[in-house]
Amino acid sequence: MESQIAERSAQLPQLAEPRNPGIALDLDWVAAVQANTSAIERRCATLPGRRSVKKDHQAAWLLKAISLIDLTTLSGDDTEGRVRRLCAKARQPVSPGVLRTLGMESLTTGAVCVYHDMIPTAVKALEGTGIPVAAVSTGFPAGLSPFHLRLAEIEESVKAGAEEIDIVISRRHVLTGNWQALYDEMKAFRKACGDAHVKAILATGELGSLRNVARASLICMMAGADFIKTSTGKESVNATLPVSLVMIRAIRDYYDRTGYRVGYKPAGGISKAKDALVYLALMKDELGDRWLQPDLFRFGASSLLGDIERQLEHHVTGAYSAGYRHSMG
Repeated sequence: MESQIAERSAQLPQLAEPRNPGIALDLDWVAAVQANTSAIERRCATLPGRRSVKKDHQAAWLLKAISLIDLTTLSGDDTEGRVRRLCAKARQPVSPGVLRTLGMESLTTGAVCVYHDMIPTAVKALEGTGIPVAAVSTGFPAGLSPFHLRLAEIEESVKAGAEEIDIVISRRHVLTGNWQALYDEMKAFRKACGDAHVKAILATGELGSLRNVARASLICMMAGADFIKTSTGKESVNATLPVSLVMIRAIRDYYDRTGYRVGYKPAGGISKAKDALVYLALMKDELGDRWLQPDLFRFGASSLLGDIERQLEHHVTGAYSAGYRHSMG
């Protein structure tokens, strides 16, 4: 069992991907983008039943999911101690005995995501692991602080050691169809990030329609986003399968036209192992295996890891452990 699961969950060789440099704003392309809501919802409704995996195959997919998690704490009561504990969990996401049985002792999460003030603590706690620190920025979660302060916040987070910056777009640009303003904003954010990769949070629950989600996704990629991300996790509606399908197909369209791969990050509301399996199946179906690597796919989650750990423990021991045994921080 060990060798089979390790082999199935092993990462593909990392390819030297050119970073998306962005392209000139193409408003004709944007105007042509549509979204057939009923067809999208029908496609998503059939996915969970048609992509079921069991036993060793399920364990392998869950191990893969762990490697794609941005382990996150974004609370007003975050402390250095909590962040250090979260980083320890990122380094050792599942009990050593379970990972040893599954042949995956070196498994870690994809990143740790924190507020700006906690970047130095996270960087120090993860030193030598290769796990990047991501920081939310640009007036997260609403994105309504003065523009020059949003740029300065990005620059300060990069200076503090964040290798990835999760920015929030101005929703009003989407809701009013001001695509030039959204493009210019995203380009400025990308420039401020420098060598740090930028994830553009669309806050899809506040964009009004799937067509707006598709168009906003395309604009952000045109402006140089390395990832597009569904949500801050603070909205009333966060990641959903229909929104994900729209964004994933926008990524595919952009790749087909430009040759540049852009990553995808569903965030908010993904807390169960079975949900992670559905998202992985959707990515594999729509974009292929290359997008199942940490440089192109992440889950924005914390509680998800606890449920995955319980499922893996059950796979190995035949018994479920209590949820309190899998605290995140």
